[in-house]
Amino acid sequence: MSENNKLRQPTDPLYLLLREGRADEFNRQRDPGAVVDLHSCNLRGVDLRGFNVDHVDFTDSYFRQADLRGVDLRRSRLEGASLHGAHISGAYFPDSLDAAEIDLSVRSGTRLRTRKN
Repeated sequence: MSENNKLRQPTDPLYLLLREGRADEFNRQRDPGAVVDLHSCNLRGVDLRGFNVDHVDFTDSYFRQADLRGVDLRRSRLEGASLHGAHISGAYFPDSLDAAEIDLSVRSGTRLRTRKN
């Protein structure tokens, strides 16, 4: 989380497209090989279906009641993110996250802890 424990709501155009649910525009505007920095962001209730989130840094972000169904998060950074109440059916998660860790975060809102290899 950021230094003052507040979630960010950046003015970055990609963040705004994500918040507005404009997947096609987001996918067109982003550089597919570049890291998109969305760490410590408030993503409560956001519908991420259809978004290409490869190389998106969601570290310490808040996904309460977000819709992640079918989203491929395998190449996203999720350390410290909270998934409380998120819809995750059919979502792919990084191999560094245990299923129990994901379940605990969805049920209780705990922050995700990734395994270190």
